[in-house]
Amino acid sequence: MGREFVDLFTTWADSYDQSVSGHDDEYREVFERYDDILNTVAEKAGNVVLEFGVGTGNLTKKLLERGKKVYGIDPSAPMREKALEKLGDSVSIQDGDFLNFPLPDEPIDTIVSTYAFHHLTDEEKEQAIGKYGKLLCKGGKIVFADTAFADQEAFKQMIIEAKERGFYQLAEDLEREYYTTLPALEKMFTKHGFSVTFTSLNRFVWLMEAVKQ
Repeated sequence: MGREFVDLFTTWADSYDQSVSGHDDEYREVFERYDDILNTVAEKAGNVVLEFGVGTGNLTKKLLERGKKVYGIDPSAPMREKALEKLGDSVSIQDGDFLNFPLPDEPIDTIVSTYAFHHLTDEEKEQAIGKYGKLLCKGGKIVFADTAFADQEAFKQMIIEAKERGFYQLAEDLEREYYTTLPALEKMFTKHGFSVTFTSLNRFVWLMEAVKQ
């Protein structure tokens, strides 16, 4: 499950916050309205939250500021260290990933993640959603903000555009990682008992809000 990208996460640890702040031209549109995206996810979360892909702790900080109890999961030791430097001992962040993770010691009502779910293949995404469907009670939510595409043609066009603009690293990322489409995601969520809505947050990122039925 995305563990093949752990070395990449380690490379990003020192530069991630600079990139999301708009200082990297190549990824500026990917992280456009980044603060608003985090606030949107945090506002939709319930009271006891399981967060996957904590990274440097930016979403975690938003959740804690709103009084949420957060159980953080991240497979990268350098990322966990960065997050704990930012957050102190106000949160528990443990080693794990979307499919293999320590369970919280109390029931959770929301599972959240930003910019991370695309590190799973579609098969792994469905496995993860199936696990969450068993973990959450009726009314529990999955709130993800991640890069996805309306269809395969839109995905291919974004790669072409990145190359035309000289954004070769972005194009490489798009071709290497496991980006999927909204119809594929809707099928996964529906199969495992969720009602899901999608809201565009920028040219790359969609809000996925799924409620357990």
